[in-house]
Amino acid sequence: MKDSFLNRMTWLHTWLGLVLGFVLMAAFFFGALSVFDREIDRWAIPETRFDPQPMPSFDTLLQPVYARLKPHPVDMAATQQRVIGELPHPDTLPMSSLWAYTTHRDPLLQIGAEFDVPNKLKDDADEHAHVHGWATIDPRSGEFLHNNKLKIGSEWFYPMHYQLNWAWLNLGAWLVGLAGFTMLVALVTGVIMHRKIFREFFSFRPGKRTQRSALDLHNLSGVVALPFLFFFAFTGLVIFAGTLYFPVGHTLLKPLHEQHEVLEAQRTGLPHEPSGVAAPLASVDAMVAEARRRWAARDMPGEVGLLMIEHLGDANGYVSLYRAGSDQVALVGQAIHFKASIGEVLREEPPPSALGSINEFLTGLHLQHFEHWLLRWLYVLGGLLGCVCIATGFIFFVEKRKRKHADSGSQGSRVVDALAVATVTGMLIAAIGMLVVNRLLPADLGGKGDWEKLAFWVFWIVALLHALVRSAPVAQARINPAWREQCRGIAVLAVAAVGLNWLTTGDHLFKTVFTDTYWAVAGVDLSLLVTAGLAVWSARKLAQRAQTHAAAMAAEVAHG
Repeated sequence: MKDSFLNRMTWLHTWLGLVLGFVLMAAFFFGALSVFDREIDRWAIPETRFDPQPMPSFDTLLQPVYARLKPHPVDMAATQQRVIGELPHPDTLPMSSLWAYTTHRDPLLQIGAEFDVPNKLKDDADEHAHVHGWATIDPRSGEFLHNNKLKIGSEWFYPMHYQLNWAWLNLGAWLVGLAGFTMLVALVTGVIMHRKIFREFFSFRPGKRTQRSALDLHNLSGVVALPFLFFFAFTGLVIFAGTLYFPVGHTLLKPLHEQHEVLEAQRTGLPHEPSGVAAPLASVDAMVAEARRRWAARDMPGEVGLLMIEHLGDANGYVSLYRAGSDQVALVGQAIHFKASIGEVLREEPPPSALGSINEFLTGLHLQHFEHWLLRWLYVLGGLLGCVCIATGFIFFVEKRKRKHADSGSQGSRVVDALAVATVTGMLIAAIGMLVVNRLLPADLGGKGDWEKLAFWVFWIVALLHALVRSAPVAQARINPAWREQCRGIAVLAVAAVGLNWLTTGDHLFKTVFTDTYWAVAGVDLSLLVTAGLAVWSARKLAQRAQTHAAAMAAEVAHG
């Protein structure tokens, strides 16, 4: 009975990990890169390489910027499909709300707005007949930055870890969610399988054959990173549960949701609808000063991280200022709301309830908006340990079966091994290759970001094809040479990225570390060089192991 239960757990752990491990590998690897997404952005867009800036003056800098902000053509086209009749010219649409967002790590300012449209909606169940506009600006001058510059860290690597950049019908996010649930099951079944978990913490035998070493490293990385892996899989599911996976507030409970919004507006004193009476906007800078004073009085001085204005130009308009709580792990807002027309405080958010505090802490731990740099690097280490755990699971699966498959003529191990190569080393090639292309393409090239995205997928597809073409030795119970060849490719690309950054911007490591210290760029360059060194070392070890394995097989044949 006991053995039967363990066998079932082993089967579940193996096959769930194999089928969705490829998705989990991407989620953890790009999640690790996302810890420093803003720094990767600055490496990819040299003109943004200046110090992070606080929220600029609204009255003198941002107000003229919003006067120049227009509805985005993409959202104009999307909204046109939802309404009856032709939309008016974008220059004639009145702005009804706006927002501005910055972080302690971002030198740029993200801004956006909603513009009212007079058209009726085609679907009565649809909401918000608005067109959105958005832009990225230089907070020092208010200058708009060109939209063709892809923020590789925050706009590509970051969404890659939770939706695989597959937005159609949210299938990417659903797939990652399924993989996250699978991760929880795999962790539980893994603990059940490995009952002597403490002993396995100290069991790593790199000198043994590949199957034994891979299993030891799989167990070791899984034990060390177990709390991290469980926490991130769980909180990722919780964060998306109410907004994507089970959005009952906008479906089954939509009438109650709408009623709750009205009641919440009455309770907080924040108007739910505009009054229809025009009113001017008072000094937002004075409201910011008052918010800072109130935060300081509560012993939590800080800057504004998010600024929002609802019902702009209306007597019911209000300004919401959210504190940039980067000094805390919990994702807190500590918002203060002002009447837009006179600057009077309408509401100061009270401390959250016990349940709300837990939610803010768990969300903040996952999204890591805090300033603690050592903790950030521990996040990177945890994400990479998750990748090691998954990758060694692939290797163990192949090593355990490839001799049997070779004897029977099965191609199963060969296919799994090729997919593992493409997922592990191929993913690195795609990410670093994208950085190389970013530095090779002219800065003023139209649609540069689209070319960089295309390069990412081309590098990854080529890595997969290479792994498949070179996988024939696996069908003979030997090591796929694609592993070491792609490691060498990683090393070449990583060094090339660092060199091209130097040649195209002049920001070499001596400058960014010593003479004109700029750790955001230096950190990316140093990480690339460390990656190149590890890739060279891995290629050498793989070559030695392949020689040893070939010699052992030759001896076996000679004695056969």
